[in-house]
Amino acid sequence: MKAKVIVGMSGGVDSSVAAWLLQEAGYQVEGLFMKNWEQDDQDGFCPAAQDLADAQAVCNQLRIPLHTVNFSEEYWQRVFTHFLNEYEKGRTPNPDVLCNKEIKFNAFLNHALTLGADYIATGHYAKNKIEGDIGFLYKAKDRDKDQTYFLHAVAPKALAKTLFPIGDYTKPEIREFAKKLGLVTQAKKDSTGICFIGEKRFKSFLQEFILARPGEIKSTDGKTLGKHDGLMFYTLGQRQGLGIGGLQNSTDDPWYVVDKEVATNTLYVAQGSQHPRLYAQGLICGPIHWLADCQDKLPLTCYAKTRYRQAEQGCMISPQNEDQHYVMFSNPQRAVTPGQYVVFYDKNQCLGGATIEQIIR
Repeated sequence: MKAKVIVGMSGGVDSSVAAWLLQEAGYQVEGLFMKNWEQDDQDGFCPAAQDLADAQAVCNQLRIPLHTVNFSEEYWQRVFTHFLNEYEKGRTPNPDVLCNKEIKFNAFLNHALTLGADYIATGHYAKNKIEGDIGFLYKAKDRDKDQTYFLHAVAPKALAKTLFPIGDYTKPEIREFAKKLGLVTQAKKDSTGICFIGEKRFKSFLQEFILARPGEIKSTDGKTLGKHDGLMFYTLGQRQGLGIGGLQNSTDDPWYVVDKEVATNTLYVAQGSQHPRLYAQGLICGPIHWLADCQDKLPLTCYAKTRYRQAEQGCMISPQNEDQHYVMFSNPQRAVTPGQYVVFYDKNQCLGGATIEQIIR
């Protein structure tokens, strides 16, 4: 009996080609389209109907069935409420990490198993090795597209039930496959923006759910420079949209966000892209979700990323102390942001990651 794989079909080129590659490898393949957001149909920003039509067209071309499922309630409860809570605390969350952990590699996986799947597959750029009922996570061949940063919180048991067919290919190779096959998604541009909210204008989106509280913008020495629209609209290291410039007795250097003080609703800014307040020597993170057997090897020297698009940095992770770890970097890191994730690597292997709680300057 051929193993049955259900592919999460997003209506994009990567999942389309993933389904075809699995067919070529001899698996019994079916598709599944998830709808995870209910508010997207009237404003034209999040064309779920178009994505479903594209997923259906690809499945028709490949002659595989397409299941559909609505996970909006799960997404709201397990991802979106956390996302809003973090913003209300003045932090900057990354919902894609939670979406992978809670929806794609949990709700979708469990649903696929009830449909008789042996494995699920997605169009993520990543690789894994399965040993028994545990999966280990590795970087994709296409380092520029590698998505292990967003997958670090997935359960190892879920990784053991997952196939990543496009992990061994580059994005141009995937587009070339789609072109040769004449798939309708061959030239579709990559989706950006928040998982399932698409490219909606972020400020107006947040204001639908959270009351913005304007407050003062101050320099690091406490001088009031202007007003902000609400702390949730700003992130550390940001220079756009501050509305301060041309101040008396100051240089023309741009201003950057260096701190957010929730208690007083104050946004702190400093001048110059190399200002010391933009840099962190280290960070304090919450409990680490390990994907490799490292918890007994602490303190551990390895590499870390504090943002998706960042070169890895040498670091040392301390043993756990009251649900926290200290992570110190070999070189100071710019714009480390509470609420985001620090993700650890050893060569090609993703070791796991944790939420950034505090910055050590």
